[in-house]
Amino acid sequence: MVNVKSAKSYYSWTLVAILWVVAFLNYFDRIMITSMRDPIVKEFALSDAQFGLLTSVFLWSYGILSPFGGFFADKYSRRKVIIFSVSIWSAVTLWTGFTSSFNEMLVARVFMGLSEACYIPAALALITDYHKGKTRSLATGLHMSGLYAGLALGGLGGYIAELWGWRSGFHVFGVFGILYSFLLLYYLKDLKTAVVEKSVKELPPLSLSGSVKVLFKERSFLILMFYFSVLGTANWLVYGWLPTFLKEHFNLKLGEAGISATGYIQIGSFIGVILGGFLADKWFLKNKKSRVYMIIIGFTLGAPFLFLMSSTSIFAIAIIAMFIFGIARGFNDANLMPILRQIADSRYIATGYGFLNFLSTIIGGLMVYVGGALKDANIDLSVIYQVSAVLMLIATWSLFAIKIKRDT
Repeated sequence: MVNVKSAKSYYSWTLVAILWVVAFLNYFDRIMITSMRDPIVKEFALSDAQFGLLTSVFLWSYGILSPFGGFFADKYSRRKVIIFSVSIWSAVTLWTGFTSSFNEMLVARVFMGLSEACYIPAALALITDYHKGKTRSLATGLHMSGLYAGLALGGLGGYIAELWGWRSGFHVFGVFGILYSFLLLYYLKDLKTAVVEKSVKELPPLSLSGSVKVLFKERSFLILMFYFSVLGTANWLVYGWLPTFLKEHFNLKLGEAGISATGYIQIGSFIGVILGGFLADKWFLKNKKSRVYMIIIGFTLGAPFLFLMSSTSIFAIAIIAMFIFGIARGFNDANLMPILRQIADSRYIATGYGFLNFLSTIIGGLMVYVGGALKDANIDLSVIYQVSAVLMLIATWSLFAIKIKRDT
């Protein structure tokens, strides 16, 4: 006789493993371009502001569609939204390798943003559907470690560009993602529960305008949006310009700068996301605000190290600083969705995360472009990172004002 509880537990962890690969592709495909800066700039004769715009338009399109992607996952099917997202962004990744002009690449980056926007809210909602209080942060953290792997290995784009040309990476990983979407079609399934059925039968129909009214009347959700927008600014300045900063500031080669910009932070994030998830789940048994405190602890330590990284002239110190900043970011990523589960209406979880992504990426995308424009104006990237670190600390401490409404 099959133990239903054991079978469900087995599937809930296997689900994390299957989606880990998707999370890897989600960030690898989007970030690979930043470590291929030199050959792309040379081929299309771009300015720094134009190259920054390639990331900015991705983020703007990603941000604009994020609330809709989350809403579709809440209203219809997390499974279908995930599969749609993976198959489309993989096809766009493949297309990017064939682009013949800067304008065509801009269009490809817009479609990349639109398609990838649907994934994270749906995936995190599906994982936290299957994982409740005592495993929720760890499961979320393990999934998010796939993003870090994608970011870390995305730095290999510089080496790929040096060895085989910048187009080859987009070709290979685009094809792989298309094939992997067929596995998802077979394996993924939505969780049907009494709560879900009740929301369909007895509560008012889900609507995007209704979600706005419900979510935005929550003061804690507004605080979370402020915090996440500042985090997005810092994160995307790091993602978009750190390879260039390290190359120029420490006189590194293209490939070395690319892998250094992603590798050290992601190693720290790998440790942080698992440690932060594990500790938050354990602490949660005694303190229902444990996940909020884990994020506050993380960036109270991590933000000053971002400042240090941009200030030092010693590369070894910069490596340590990037590593510790990565740990702090891991603490955040393991606990943000679980916090959202504690403060927001359960019917609008994916939608709520979509709104967080919307504000974060719109502002982050603007700042990546501004970073390029300031660099063109001969303002050093180190100054931009220092200001970001100070703002990050202020935003983190605002989380003390969050009030927990649900003990799950």
